[in-house]
Amino acid sequence: MLVSAQLPPPPWAGSELAQLTIHERLIIRIPRVLPSRLRATPIAPVWHEKKGPRCVEMKSLTGAAISDDGDVDLIVDGVSRIRAKLDDDCPGMNFYSGFYLKPTADGKICAGRDLLRSRSGSRCGIDRFRRLVTAK
Repeated sequence: MLVSAQLPPPPWAGSELAQLTIHERLIIRIPRVLPSRLRATPIAPVWHEKKGPRCVEMKSLTGAAISDDGDVDLIVDGVSRIRAKLDDDCPGMNFYSGFYLKPTADGKICAGRDLLRSRSGSRCGIDRFRRLVTAK
């Protein structure tokens, strides 16, 4: 005599399995500072460009301004300025309404690697950084 035993179905029987991947993007908005010609201060400093760094820590950026020649001046730690010289085919006028920086794995914004994204949607590469010092 042959007896067959029936096993109960496994707990996952009748269930469907799926995989969900969540991609997250974080955009850092840099508040801009009005250009010196629009502020109420009587005397604006005269800036001279010096050799600048290749990269700037994103967490040290506290503001930005558009320079008279269309480049973007980044205010670092509220005290010093670094000028982001943009690619030749990129007008700085796009950034008067502000811009965004996409965070990087190393937490830095680097010349020749990273882009500034205007709020209107255009993107401009950073050619190089120049350190700004006041004239004596």
